[in-house]
Amino acid sequence: MDLLFRTNCGMITGLSLLLWFVCASSSKEGCDSPLVSNLPQSAFKSSSQLSNSHGPGYAKLNRRDGAGGWSPLDSNKYQWLEINLEERTEITAVATQGRYGSSDWVTSYVLMFSDTGHNWRQYRQEDSIGAFSGNTNADSVVTYKLQQPVFAQYLRLLPLDWNLNGRVGLRLEAYGCQYKSDVASFDGASYLLFRSDPAPGLSAKDLLTMNFKSLHHSGILVHMEGQHGHTLTLELLRGKLFLHFRKGRSTSGDFHTTVSLGSLLDDQHWHHISIERLRGHVNFTVDKNTQRLQLPEHQSHFEINEISFGGVSAVGAHSRGNFHGCLENVLYNAVNVIEQAKEKQVSVMGNITFICTEAVDVPVTFASLESFLQLPWAMSRDSVSVSLQFRTWNKAGLLMTFDLQHQAGALWLYLSEAKARLQIHKAGRVMVDITAGSGLNDGQWHSVELSVRRGRLVLTVDKVDASTTTTSFPVMPGHHIFLGGCPNTEDGSGCRNPFSVFQGCMRLIHMDSNLVDLIKVQQMLIGNFSDLQMDMCGIVDRCSPSHCEHGGKCTQSWSTFHCNCSNTGYSGATCHSSIYEPSCEAYKHRGNTSGYYHVDMDGSGPIKPQLIYCNMSDKAWMVIQHNNTELTKLRASSGTNQHLAYFNYSADTEQLGAIISQAEHCEQELSYHCKKSRLLNTPEGSPFTWWVGQSGEAHTYWGGARPGSQQCACGLQEDCVDPEHFCNCDGDLDIWANDSGVISHKEHLPIRLLAVGDINRPGSEAAYRVGPLQCYGDNDFWNAAYFNKETSYLHFPTFHGELSADISFLFKTSSFSGVFLENLGIKDFIRIELSSPTEVVFSFDVGNGPFEVHVETTEPLNDERWHHVKAERNVKEASLHVDHFPGVVQKAPADGHIHLQLNSQLFVGGTASRQKGFLGCIRSLKLNGKTLDLEERAKITPGVQPGCPGHCSSYGGLCQNQGRCVENYNGFACDCGSSPYSGTFCHKEVSAHFRPGTSVAYTFKEPYELNRNASAQSSSIYSDLTLKGENISLSFRTSQAPALLLYVSSYYREYLAILLNRNGQLDVKYKLKNNRDAEVFRSSVRNLANGQLHRVSIRRVSESLSVQIDQHTREDFNLTSDVDFNAIKAVIIGKVHESGEMDPEIARLNSLGFTGCLSVVQFNSIAPLKAALLYPDTSPVIVTGPLTESNCGSSSSSSPYAAETTHSLSDHFGTVGTGEPVVNAISSDSALIGGVIAVVIFVILAALAVMARFLYRRKETCQTQQPKGTKPEDSPEIPFNTDPHSQSIINDTQKEYFI
Repeated sequence: MDLLFRTNCGMITGLSLLLWFVCASSSKEGCDSPLVSNLPQSAFKSSSQLSNSHGPGYAKLNRRDGAGGWSPLDSNKYQWLEINLEERTEITAVATQGRYGSSDWVTSYVLMFSDTGHNWRQYRQEDSIGAFSGNTNADSVVTYKLQQPVFAQYLRLLPLDWNLNGRVGLRLEAYGCQYKSDVASFDGASYLLFRSDPAPGLSAKDLLTMNFKSLHHSGILVHMEGQHGHTLTLELLRGKLFLHFRKGRSTSGDFHTTVSLGSLLDDQHWHHISIERLRGHVNFTVDKNTQRLQLPEHQSHFEINEISFGGVSAVGAHSRGNFHGCLENVLYNAVNVIEQAKEKQVSVMGNITFICTEAVDVPVTFASLESFLQLPWAMSRDSVSVSLQFRTWNKAGLLMTFDLQHQAGALWLYLSEAKARLQIHKAGRVMVDITAGSGLNDGQWHSVELSVRRGRLVLTVDKVDASTTTTSFPVMPGHHIFLGGCPNTEDGSGCRNPFSVFQGCMRLIHMDSNLVDLIKVQQMLIGNFSDLQMDMCGIVDRCSPSHCEHGGKCTQSWSTFHCNCSNTGYSGATCHSSIYEPSCEAYKHRGNTSGYYHVDMDGSGPIKPQLIYCNMSDKAWMVIQHNNTELTKLRASSGTNQHLAYFNYSADTEQLGAIISQAEHCEQELSYHCKKSRLLNTPEGSPFTWWVGQSGEAHTYWGGARPGSQQCACGLQEDCVDPEHFCNCDGDLDIWANDSGVISHKEHLPIRLLAVGDINRPGSEAAYRVGPLQCYGDNDFWNAAYFNKETSYLHFPTFHGELSADISFLFKTSSFSGVFLENLGIKDFIRIELSSPTEVVFSFDVGNGPFEVHVETTEPLNDERWHHVKAERNVKEASLHVDHFPGVVQKAPADGHIHLQLNSQLFVGGTASRQKGFLGCIRSLKLNGKTLDLEERAKITPGVQPGCPGHCSSYGGLCQNQGRCVENYNGFACDCGSSPYSGTFCHKEVSAHFRPGTSVAYTFKEPYELNRNASAQSSSIYSDLTLKGENISLSFRTSQAPALLLYVSSYYREYLAILLNRNGQLDVKYKLKNNRDAEVFRSSVRNLANGQLHRVSIRRVSESLSVQIDQHTREDFNLTSDVDFNAIKAVIIGKVHESGEMDPEIARLNSLGFTGCLSVVQFNSIAPLKAALLYPDTSPVIVTGPLTESNCGSSSSSSPYAAETTHSLSDHFGTVGTGEPVVNAISSDSALIGGVIAVVIFVILAALAVMARFLYRRKETCQTQQPKGTKPEDSPEIPFNTDPHSQSIINDTQKEYFI
């Protein structure tokens, strides 16, 4: 079966070093003896010497022999001092000193090491720092303790810089101890066969450590055979190590998993391997990098029978060859395998020698843009043959070029798009153009050969991919061949390379089958060169281990790497920062409405983003679905005592845990419908039904009850059907009842398993429903602290962000400056501060000196509004972003320190020196995805207060369409009382579809003077109301003309009418004086009855009237009659049903009614349509005829928000009664019944689809839906005011809140 495991790559330096020391059989304690002082002069070599008295043999620390140290003939970067320690030795420290009594000393240098005196390797600190700081005078000693010991026979020191007033001068000492080494050399066909002693029981732990070196990129190093077909194989493949676990004899096996580590391991340098197994946990280490994996339980215990080192027999099914190279200090469970092989206790198969014999290849590194190698061509034959091997990460670069004899042109062999391409240019024309090979920038060694004979030119790559052409002219080099690049000469006599220079390594350079001696080139005996690293290959795999996080794909060039963050959900140079918000609450405060969003609970942390539905109602609900949220019915089944239902959620366990922990409140509906099926068997019986939460613990309380109570909601409320029981279903009635409620104890959520028990009796029927997990609130989002003293601060444990660090928070202040946070180390530090009202500075030091990133803003930041700051630092760059202002990104040094090492407490709101403290609020402070609990720490800290109110200044702009922002402790609310819109942000159009008989009348009470003779039974006292202006807005969509849109009547027979005339133009008709004729004001905009949505705004102030339709120019008019609109009786949309005399034209239009859509209707502060649709029971509206709520007033061009979908738990709750619930019927005793039901459901769905298609074809322009029976989302039971001047229809306790 397939293996299920998890891997976790990381830098576990301590473990690696410990295992290294174990295999070295030496303790670091006491490994500090001087290694150089007692060596003979013959052990010293150098590139040159100024004189015999300045020779390398005088370069011993604190010695004054000769001229007091070594000095080369010329002081340049090509000089070196080499020491032969006479045997392989562990080196733990180096010390340098200048030449005695002189002005000669080295200020920086590079340390190299080797086993053979060739193929040198540079010592690096932190994988990137290659240079050591040297001396500042001739006498003081500067000692460096190496972070990791070096095991080598040869040391070489290369001066990089020296005293400007002197020359290179050096004395040297190295410290360390002897190193015990047991080695074996394998020729690719041999191997050692080790059989372990049988042990009682299964082995729970195994440990294998070893070192290896090879020039060959592939081969099997270790193969283990265990019981029951278990195998473990360690294989070198293309320079990487692969660890294979298999079960089964075939190649694929019952299961097979592979992990990989390392890169460029075919460099003929020693590499350390450790494989440690503790039951099912495996740690696989190569050099300093460790990968952990977990084997499945059934594969975690096995006994190793035999192990072969260096390969396997030819009989095996393995397709790849055996190992060719050397193994050292092979220890298996403390058994020295090579030592036993010497003593014939381990079988030796084939030709194995116990010394490490290795070929000497001299590579050369082209590291810079100025690098080139010039070789003379003195061959007089009529054929040409030039070959070499190279390795690089770059897709482009010049490999070779030379001028042809007799000025016949120039030949260029170069890499282009990782292919080898050869061109011959002559007089600006390309005479020859051929390519061979592909993917040559993979870091592997590749061979390329150019051969010319009798007019036939052949380009061959890796000995198999060849491209051939013929030439009509001789192709013969002139005097020189250039490799890698060209010299830059002032007189222009150079080769003028039109291509990119080559950056990589070359070796085995042959000219007419003769190997070029690169050591002689280094000694300047032949050829010429510039900026080359001789006798070493300096290629570095910057993608192993990869600094790309969260699944980012790493690619590289010679000098840098790049992370492709596509489809990861993260961004930045190393894919460190999440592009998603951490909660629905955060999305809500960006102005987003209900919908599906990716939520990343821990930002840059390890938890993956999850697609979650955010229900933006009064609260920001996160809705996490599972595999069965429907009501599911169970029938009696003989032989079935229990039904188990498992629930798999759309989020994994880690994501669910983070969601629940971070939320303010979580709940999950749990309902049970029953007919002769008992639930908890209350009051004292054993429960028939129980459920399991996140901890795996079984719970016997039901939705709506307290944890541990073994009750249902009705038992808690004391209103169960049978008072003797604590659940309705425990009454065991032969009628349908139910127990429903929500589980809200966060520690028990989510529900993972439901076990239903009492379903096996005749006549027993039951149905259950487990709703989705729903959570609201974000404890991290509002976690804030207020700093009211400059000397106050909060302190937290040290921040650990060695390779990647991201810091984000919100702040608001009125101060001009202040430090947000600071963390110090011995030398390193990290700090973010407000340096001025318009500048934020992110500064840090990782050992390369202080580094600062500045963001300047065009607006002041000390405006008491929330501002967002996000800073990130990684191995490639540092960045700083403030609000929406342009961010600043600065590149890190190419070869600098990369680890941020801090050791003090983290200070928030101030510094350790209590200087430059911050005054104001800091909120939602996150470091590498983890939120610091500012509020809890503030509760116990003088000068700091938990929480920070005042959010409308920052978020009030989210309230649209005259919505008013109302402050909350954690958040704010949008009061939509003065708006014709509804919704979380007063952004949802309230629309309705009207029929000819539909009427909505918003009525006003009769003035007192007209009603004073009324019946004494009237209890209301009325006042006169006179309007001197109106503010009217509405949207409509219709094909009817003429049509009456809105009518405002008066108790004094005055009126205002808004209508469409026969031509589809808008008319505004006023009659404001009883004895005067009505005035009509006609808009010039035509054809408004075109079925499109139109928005109308009408505003009157005294006699001035303005009309605005859609985006057309506003039209202004003047009333010539009265300006007072007296005693308003009603605002009517649709058909007017008032009795009494009406203007004949208005009456004629009114007889037609209105057919179409009306939306967001507002008359001053009155929203009659909103009142009729959302609050019909609490507002003075009279609705006549069919009124259907619709989305017909929405317009994609005018609404920036997507449509909302609101989910409510109450939509799914059952009721206590005799009605059978509508369910998904599941029979637990018959698959046949299930199949029949599936067929029936399919037929019903098909019929519904046909009906839907039919209705769709017949539907009108306006899409409608039935009126909702539930209360609207923006407020419950809101009483409306009868004053049309009123600016607030909703009282202060009935608003839409952000929690």
